[in-house]
Amino acid sequence: MKSVHTTVLLNETIEGLNLSENFIVLDATFGGGGHSKEILDKYKSVKIIALDQDESAWEKAKSKFKGLEKRISFINANFRDIDSLDVKKVDAVIFDLGLSSDQLENSGRGFSFMKNEPLLMTMKENPSLEDLTAIDIVNSWGEENLANIIYGYGEERFSRRIAKGIVEARKKEKIASTWDLVKIIESSVPNVYRKQRLHFATKTFQALRIAVNDELGTLQTGLEKGFDILKEGGRMSVISFHSLEDRVVKIFYKEKLKEGKAKLINKKPIIPTDEEIRKNPRSRSSKLRVLEKII
Repeated sequence: MKSVHTTVLLNETIEGLNLSENFIVLDATFGGGGHSKEILDKYKSVKIIALDQDESAWEKAKSKFKGLEKRISFINANFRDIDSLDVKKVDAVIFDLGLSSDQLENSGRGFSFMKNEPLLMTMKENPSLEDLTAIDIVNSWGEENLANIIYGYGEERFSRRIAKGIVEARKKEKIASTWDLVKIIESSVPNVYRKQRLHFATKTFQALRIAVNDELGTLQTGLEKGFDILKEGGRMSVISFHSLEDRVVKIFYKEKLKEGKAKLINKKPIIPTDEEIRKNPRSRSSKLRVLEKII
């Protein structure tokens, strides 16, 4: 199956990196390959090291890279493990933290509340029995812990009501699918909340996905390790999609600035244009921050 992902803030991200020929770029979140493809098309001698935790990402996107295979190497790995890979110093690093359209539409792992799928929410294509899934969380975690992650990671104001609804529902039968969970959330929140523009399940699904994949802890680790392999004068572009991610990025950048190790390329985040949002509504919450390493 080919990638259907539309890359967000494509030109702004690449322009922010200030690339030149013969650079080596680490695409730490390959996804649908949009950034990598655009870079290889624009710069005829740049090489890409592409990482993705989802092993199927390259299979879905590789048709875009016919004739370019010698300039891109794909590694099936999470960016938190950059230091354990055979990756030397690079000239630029990209982190696109958004869930790809492929994962939402085609993964079958329960990222979207619009499809009835197993409630896994793991970024791994083939999770092992030891890997945490959303099924584990909703069926075994205590009510207080559920409420805390739904509020903390989803900023959901009805977190306690939803957590209580989950605990009551699982007493009757196991919560196994996305629609099982959607029905519980629907019955747990006020009627007026169900009719708002933002779908009533959005924040709970976000919270569970973040918890399953330890996204905030992984991001902090990935930023540190990505910065470590960046050459002096190299730049890092990070696209975030919700306030929790953006906060981690902003704090990390400020720390490097305070340590005298980096400078900010854009003091305020770059956001998509109205035209981009119109063409790709999923881009509306994205923010781009660019950092340059100076020591």
